[in-house]
Amino acid sequence: MLLSQQGQSLLKCAQQALAIIHQGVNQLHQEEIAGELTISSTQAFTTLWLMPRMQRFSELHPDIQIRVISSAGFDDLRQAHIDLAIRFGTEVEKYTQDSLSCEYFGQSAVYPVCSAQLARDLALSSPDDLLSTWLVTLENPGAYDWQSWFENAGVQASNQHAKWTRVNSTDMALTAVLNGHGVTLAVPYLYQSPLDAGQLVIPFQLPHPNPVRRYMVYDPNSARLARLKVFMAWLKAEMADA
Repeated sequence: MLLSQQGQSLLKCAQQALAIIHQGVNQLHQEEIAGELTISSTQAFTTLWLMPRMQRFSELHPDIQIRVISSAGFDDLRQAHIDLAIRFGTEVEKYTQDSLSCEYFGQSAVYPVCSAQLARDLALSSPDDLLSTWLVTLENPGAYDWQSWFENAGVQASNQHAKWTRVNSTDMALTAVLNGHGVTLAVPYLYQSPLDAGQLVIPFQLPHPNPVRRYMVYDPNSARLARLKVFMAWLKAEMADA
């Protein structure tokens, strides 16, 4: 079968019309993806994990601009104009509003960590030996306290320990131990680089009884959902082995 002259004219017009529609759909998709996202998480996570990797994301998605803010609390996402909150702990689901999505995306064990030099100086051989040095802890450690770790390790005298340094964020604690001041508790992905370089060590492969659970909290009806999903997919891929 061959098209008549009228059919050929109609085909040409139809092809042009379909090309315009295709171009419009592509442009619409680009407009959905391109733009800004506001990401919130703890100071330690944004400083030690997220910001060192932002260039990787920007190279993959140059049309998405990321605005990063740090917060240790459960902010009201809509009131604070936050598109995504990356939250950690054992009570994230409990404190998430019912109207928001709370997506679990893995967990990591918490270990004691100190400088390699301190480990050599103290000749650490058993968990009890940590009671001879400074223990660096958060002001409000929540589920990740030293007492629970010592009890899980079979050490009973930790409640008598007197050498404490208290800070309000894990990045401060890791800065202290990196410079030789005591031992702290943290997830390895926050200090992987100095760990790989041999500056920091995990003196005992005894995890805290409470692992750190990770969640992404966001508005499922957000107008920025398309670009938000791009970032969340990247985040899950980057943290797959953390």
